[in-house]
Amino acid sequence: MCKKLICLACSVFVLSLVGSASAQLPAGWQNQDIGTTDGSTNESGGTWTITADGSDIWGSSDAFHFAYVPMSGDGQMVARVVEIGAGTDGWARGGVMIRETLEPDSKHVTITITAGEGGGKEFLCRPSTGGSSFSSYGGTSVSPPMWLRVVREGNLFTGYYSEDGANWEQQPDSTVIEGDLTTNPVEIEMAADVYIGLCFTSHIEGVMRTCSFDNVSCELPVVALNPTPADGAIHPETWVSLSWTPGHTAVSHDVYFGESHADVEAGTGDTFQGNQPSTFFVVGFPGFPYPDGLVPGTTYYWRIDEVEADGVTKYTGNVWRFLVPPRTAYNPDPADGAEFVDPNAVTLRWTAGFGAKLHTVYFGDDFDTVVNATIGMPSGTTTYNAGTLELEKVYYWRVDEFDGVETHKGDIWSFTTPGAVRNPQPSYGATDVGMSATLSWSPADSAASHELYFGTDKEALRSADTGSPEYIGSRALGAESYDPGLLEPDTAYYWRVDEADAQGNTSTGPLWTFTTGAFLLVDDFEGYTDDDAAGEAIWQSWIDGFGVADNGAQVGNLMPPYAEQTIVHSGLQSMPLHYTNEAGVTNSEAAMTLTARRDWTQAGVAELSLWFRGASGNAADPLYVAVANSAGAPAVVAFDDPSAATIRTWTEWRTSLQEFASRGINLTNMDKIAIGLGSQSGIVSAGGSGTMFIDDIRLYRPEP
Repeated sequence: MCKKLICLACSVFVLSLVGSASAQLPAGWQNQDIGTTDGSTNESGGTWTITADGSDIWGSSDAFHFAYVPMSGDGQMVARVVEIGAGTDGWARGGVMIRETLEPDSKHVTITITAGEGGGKEFLCRPSTGGSSFSSYGGTSVSPPMWLRVVREGNLFTGYYSEDGANWEQQPDSTVIEGDLTTNPVEIEMAADVYIGLCFTSHIEGVMRTCSFDNVSCELPVVALNPTPADGAIHPETWVSLSWTPGHTAVSHDVYFGESHADVEAGTGDTFQGNQPSTFFVVGFPGFPYPDGLVPGTTYYWRIDEVEADGVTKYTGNVWRFLVPPRTAYNPDPADGAEFVDPNAVTLRWTAGFGAKLHTVYFGDDFDTVVNATIGMPSGTTTYNAGTLELEKVYYWRVDEFDGVETHKGDIWSFTTPGAVRNPQPSYGATDVGMSATLSWSPADSAASHELYFGTDKEALRSADTGSPEYIGSRALGAESYDPGLLEPDTAYYWRVDEADAQGNTSTGPLWTFTTGAFLLVDDFEGYTDDDAAGEAIWQSWIDGFGVADNGAQVGNLMPPYAEQTIVHSGLQSMPLHYTNEAGVTNSEAAMTLTARRDWTQAGVAELSLWFRGASGNAADPLYVAVANSAGAPAVVAFDDPSAATIRTWTEWRTSLQEFASRGINLTNMDKIAIGLGSQSGIVSAGGSGTMFIDDIRLYRPEP
């Protein structure tokens, strides 16, 4: 996430929110009830009062009053809760909140002062939209007046309290044993554009109560926010009026619009549309850009750079996008490539193409029949009853759309029922796959052998047979993998597995696809399981300090799941690396022996990349990576910041492979890679303990 806020030299515009003596809110602020009615916010001379009822900020849906400003990227808010007014409910509470949307069931992170319950303060959150709430309360008891602060750094959120606004303490994790606790800080995936502000609930529906705040300040964005159409929206028109909320220091706006994400991001080509003072921009009408109208089936990208009064200071905006839907049907259900579709009473659904009036469905278990069909029964609905289907089958379907003028032939979609060949790896539609990927799959229930096809020509793969160049060969049952060798970067590949049963009958498999990135994969930690009996646990590949007196490392969790499945950079898993450099132990290291892709000069790669994340409570031991050949000493490179273990957000570390080669390492025959913290880094540290998370170890070509 890119932080695009400004303040003096610190990239933050800090607004101390002291207005006039009127009841109007300072510029940029809004207020509204969420999940309730009749609340209000007033500000006078720097004192804020929120009057509200509301059942609670809790459960799967909230009811409270919210005074807020939009925020983009990282930021924080500080406020002092002066008083929670007269009332009988000890869980009435007011505080500072970061909220993804203004809906009652939105994700949020909040720290509040209560009317006495929970020790007088509570850190609470809802990690998923419409999901359960979690909290951390207790510890030192407090009462108003009390300062609060909520901070966002990436997807990490932290709540603080203070008696004087200078010395801050994190609300500790609760000591109460319940099932709805959260840690502080907490990691929640939220959109870049959110809302931050003051909140209050009386905790009794229909009973009004008043909470007062002062010393309210926050970091307000100077980039454009709240795009209309929303980022990622489907826009069913061939013209559009773009609009946005301006940054707080902007007096004019540079507008970029086009069909290429790269061009809009770079401001190249003909994407610059001009500078203007207004916060809307029309596209797709005569006399405006794209006078012939927007084209159905096209994704458009746009960006607003905010310009200050001097005309020189500019803040680059995010690139937003919207789709004008295609004239063909889209958004199939079951999704294209879906597996394990229940064969009982299957109903097909889709979203109608742009302007479609009638829909003709073609459905069956033979690809050629479905793709070549021309006669069908049009319908006015976007559903089709496929009836009861067979197990262990691949089904194909197509929807042609008639818009009153012409018929638009649809794409071919497919799905499988239970028992069919399944679970392709790389997964169906995967992108940014390493150039050294190995294909694997799970066999059909009746399979006795497999016929494998692989290549870059989609249509050729669909029609390939055993005489085609795409035919790789037969595979025995139990040999459900294939190493295609080094793949081309940034290339779409297609593959198919046809299943032959014991009687020699062959069933054509679905067409799978993935797209490579420009890197070689060392380890993404996705292949590890909790099956240590099969040797698949993460600590059986990454060897730690278990039983080694001078190695304080422990890889993985003590109990399943052994790999980390919540704090991840990408995919579903990362590696927890616990280190304890105490009691005479000065170093903690985990090492993996390389069994494939030992040549680190292939494909022109020149950099080793890994992602790491620490925690503020970690000891500041230095982080290092070491590589080795089968003989000779390892080469060690330390991260530049010796306190890397305390960095709380995912951070990429790139190291030139020449760093290792210059230390005598033969890059064409690598044997081992190790990651550690402590004295082996060559940096003196005080020692201590903590937990790091490692993910996405890759080899990249040098950046241009």
